Amino acid sequence: MVMIITGFVAALFIEVFVLRLLQFFAVYTTLKEGTCCVYVLFGKVVLVIDRPGFHFLLPKLTWRALIINFLGRVYTLDMRMDQTYLRSQPVNSEEGAPMGVGVWYENFIADPVAYLFRNSDPKGSLAANVSNATVRCLSNLPLSQLLQERHLLSQSVQHEVTPKSHEWGYHLGSVYIRKVHFRDSNMIREIEGKVVNRLRQVTASIKQDGDNQVHVITNTAQRTAATEFGKAGAIRPQIVGKALSEIAKDPEVAAALFEILEAQKLLENPGELILIPKGKGMVADLISSAK
Repeated sequence: MVMIITGFVAALFIEVFVLRLLQFFAVYTTLKEGTCCVYVLFGKVVLVIDRPGFHFLLPKLTWRALIINFLGRVYTLDMRMDQTYLRSQPVNSEEGAPMGVGVWYENFIADPVAYLFRNSDPKGSLAANVSNATVRCLSNLPLSQLLQERHLLSQSVQHEVTPKSHEWGYHLGSVYIRKVHFRDSNMIREIEGKVVNRLRQVTASIKQDGDNQVHVITNTAQRTAATEFGKAGAIRPQIVGKALSEIAKDPEVAAALFEILEAQKLLENPGELILIPKGKGMVADLISSAK
């Protein structure tokens, strides 16, 4: 059992060693998704591989495969999409306001050879080109256009930068102006003060208008209520008199009604009510109740 495990480990070690040796002498290579390999020997590009997978290099490089890692160089490039954001690019509006513009753009390597050998710093050059194009395209524009027409301005910056980026092996994707802001702190404070004062004026105007509307509604309601109460007070005697005339037609009903009304008034009176029975002396009863 020990010999089997030892043999397995030794075979695995030999396999890894042999594969590494073959890869070192450029017999084969494996390429990941989104990457590219550029083989350079004696200052010349001899092979470019941009398809992922396993590649057998001897038929492509022939005898150069054995010496390319000694006398040449292999560049491995990342071909995936990259994103960059340039903050607060200085731009002056037509009114002379110092503005800052934030530009976001996408880019990826389209030509590996041009990327490696036509510019020593293509990424930095692309960022500088985007910055310069932003300043050129957006300077001396009306402030309202800077704040509202960001889509059109982004397209103009993209059209300005795209031809130059192709020369450096880069392909410029989407360009978008994400932020436009004021760079002068004094101007920012003045604008904030004006906005606050305007908001206070608008708030006071809305409150005053609301109070006026409430007063109008209240006065209208009071006037209508007073009119209706006046009408009711005017016709009340007529209604009461008509009802009493109908009741007076029956003397018994009229007598009972007046007795009930009299009793009701007596009950509503908050004063004390003393009832004295008939046929007894009032003084004797009062003296007995006092004892």
